[in-house]
Amino acid sequence: MDRRDFLTSGAALGALPLAAHAQARPKDVLIVANEFGPNSLDIHTVGANRPAYGVSWLVYDRLMTYGKRTLPDGRVSYDRNKLEPELAESWQMAPDGMSVTFKLRKNAKFHDGTPVTAKDVKWSFDRAVTVGGFPTFQMAAGSLEKPEQFEVVDDHTFRVKFIRKDKLTMADLAVVVPCVFNSELVKKNATAADPWGLAWTRNNTAGGGAYKVEAFRPGQEIVYVRYDEWKSGPLPKLRRVVQRDVPNAGNRRALLLKGDIDMTYDMPPKDFAELSEDTARIKVSSMPIENSMFYLGMNTTKPPFDNPKVRQAVAYALPYDKIYDNAFYGRAAKLYGGSGPVKTIAWPQPTWYRTDIAKAKALMAEAGVPNGFETTLSFDLGGATIGEPAAVLTQEALAAIGIKAQINKIPGATWRAALLKKDMPLILNRFGGWLDYPEYFFFWCYHGQNAVFNTMSYQNPKLDKLITNARFAENKAIYDSSVKEMIQLAYDEVPRVPIVQPSMDVAMQKDVMGYMYWFHLQPDYRNLYKA
Repeated sequence: MDRRDFLTSGAALGALPLAAHAQARPKDVLIVANEFGPNSLDIHTVGANRPAYGVSWLVYDRLMTYGKRTLPDGRVSYDRNKLEPELAESWQMAPDGMSVTFKLRKNAKFHDGTPVTAKDVKWSFDRAVTVGGFPTFQMAAGSLEKPEQFEVVDDHTFRVKFIRKDKLTMADLAVVVPCVFNSELVKKNATAADPWGLAWTRNNTAGGGAYKVEAFRPGQEIVYVRYDEWKSGPLPKLRRVVQRDVPNAGNRRALLLKGDIDMTYDMPPKDFAELSEDTARIKVSSMPIENSMFYLGMNTTKPPFDNPKVRQAVAYALPYDKIYDNAFYGRAAKLYGGSGPVKTIAWPQPTWYRTDIAKAKALMAEAGVPNGFETTLSFDLGGATIGEPAAVLTQEALAAIGIKAQINKIPGATWRAALLKKDMPLILNRFGGWLDYPEYFFFWCYHGQNAVFNTMSYQNPKLDKLITNARFAENKAIYDSSVKEMIQLAYDEVPRVPIVQPSMDVAMQKDVMGYMYWFHLQPDYRNLYKA
């Protein structure tokens, strides 16, 4: 799509009477272009992608949200240690610490005017812990596991009963998954085969959040319009947001520089590096993605990757510096070349692996595959600006130790579904944990009990026990010991090879204000405005 196509297609940017350049647009309208849009309007649906998280964040309320913190250099981020009211105006912990009672706002209404009640909250939470897959596992990460934990006290009072004391429970209630649906509206569109109405909510919304979806054209655009009756926070200053799919990063960059769009993200690090120098016209916000890594994963159920020595050989073969320089352009933190053993609970932290072909070949011989083997290396085309050069460099490096890897490019819209099948032998992927604790990352990515993002199908009962010990540690000594031991074990066994901790980069016009980094890596349009 070139600039002319962008400006003339899609009914002129969602039927807005806009001139071509930012200064001609109303101050309460934001035009965004990104690589690809949501594949679902409901985060509870199977395979919902990262842009779908952004939809749920804007269109649905949660009981609580996070506060914000301003860093010394002026950047703004959410504050993991500060919970603030959203749909719930207040809450009270029980004296024994085994439940929390929320008081809902009495004036909150869904987009169709229906009052929000505690029964909607319970139905939504019941749904989240029952549908399976990612939503259910996310709830379980905070010990929210069964409908019996959720109680309607009265129309505007809702109680969550704890099955155990878990420091992540309250934090987990403020992430994207426990969003509140208009239960009666969804039930009208449910079926016996689909009692939670997932087929309907994939393309329709039933929320009461700050924005409504005015138009959703998969593969083209999603248009948000402000819900002026929203009561769960300060009314956003942006009346309308048009978020368009422009797959080509070069086109997005050109549109930004010409003033045709206000914001873009998910571009190659090279573009952000260059744009960050154009301070007269553009500003770039960059933040290390906490609890996150770009990694090479090896499926431990696929021989010979079931052999730790093969995995270690791969870890010593990877061209770390080349990937850092040519795929990330230095806009990341290195997660390699450190020293072992693990001495701190910092996460993520560098491994002791570094490029050493001689050592890699020796390990291949010890593993009984001195002549190598053939395999497939898969990556997400939705992140091709990083994934493709990283895959090519990895392919070349593995060939040096006899591993012939055929590159498999998977469309971004189906990447999450492909991951969940857990049948790819070798993958390049990025994962970030929403709750910024190492045990949370490990719970998702290393736990053997069918963890959703344990994409390597790694099974190790000892590690499972360490993860549990860290999650429910009674004191700091037990916690620190468990975390250090689980990192050491994961790096020794190396089912996934950490490469870098990536950055979240967003480029925007100089007049766009209020940008704030969020754990789900989607811009929160509720906070943005134009100077």
